[in-house]
Amino acid sequence: MDIISYVSEMPKAELHLHIEGTLEPEMMMALAEKHGVVLPYTTLDEVHAAYNFSDLQSFLDLYYFGASVLRDESDFFDLMWAYLVKCRQQNIVHTEIMFDPQTHTDRGIAFDVMMKGYLGALKQAEAEWGQSFKLIMCFLRHLSQASAFETLGMAEPFSDDIDAVGLDSGELGNPPEKFSDVFAAAAQQGYQCVAHAGEEGPPAYIWGALNSLNVARIDHGVRCLEDDELVAQLVRDQTPLTVCPLSNVRLCVVDEMKDHPILTMLDKGLLVTVNSDDPPYFGGYLNDNFLAMVGGLGLAQDQAKQLAANSFKASFLDEEKKQYFLGALDSF
Repeated sequence: MDIISYVSEMPKAELHLHIEGTLEPEMMMALAEKHGVVLPYTTLDEVHAAYNFSDLQSFLDLYYFGASVLRDESDFFDLMWAYLVKCRQQNIVHTEIMFDPQTHTDRGIAFDVMMKGYLGALKQAEAEWGQSFKLIMCFLRHLSQASAFETLGMAEPFSDDIDAVGLDSGELGNPPEKFSDVFAAAAQQGYQCVAHAGEEGPPAYIWGALNSLNVARIDHGVRCLEDDELVAQLVRDQTPLTVCPLSNVRLCVVDEMKDHPILTMLDKGLLVTVNSDDPPYFGGYLNDNFLAMVGGLGLAQDQAKQLAANSFKASFLDEEKKQYFLGALDSF
């Protein structure tokens, strides 16, 4: 089997995916028309052109604007369903999906409207083809910790459906320490904890996420390579890093795919995984990231297999299910 077929067809998990960031231009236009939302674009080509942004903040501005077309339960169902169909097509047998409640509740959408839509799609995919999933509720770091606490309270009726809390949005000027109290409260309620750190923020933000938020996993984390002591600790503890190669290129964390450090990170013994982040905005879904690594980094089959194995090891699945998926990868 050639490497392109191998990376496309191997079973894999995705651990860093923002569901609001899977909004395709076609769905944005359709939902805008459905709800009478006036977009600053008149054609689909103009929406596609808008997806070419210059940095993280310009992406976030578009991301939050796009989310404004999500209004009722069926919108959230359709958004989630479209991604889950991609999982089936790309052999993503397990996915851990991030969602941003504040993006919706702050504009008057009820928490349960969003959750019922998302859960309806997830449970249907689970029933139809056995899709494995977990949900990660993220706090927006450009907002206050008080707002994060409000969101944590809203989540209580759905605590059995939410597996972890995370921290996303603009990193610079919003260090992890800002949210130490709400993460402690979430951990006490039984949630796993993850946080974006070391994407545009410095290695100090990774230290902060580890020491102040007690996270089990770092989202992104590519800037750990600037701190040898940090790398040594991450290797020793096998703290997972959910790396997003195409995202890093589009947001200018690295200039080109050939410059991406993910294989260097793998060689150093870091528990790195491959993920798509916000696929339509960054140039592709999970398989597209693997294929870009084949073309830009010369990704070999043994490296691809290790990255897929890492995705299961780094997941929040129980040990029995991890071993089941790792066995499926070995037999593949």
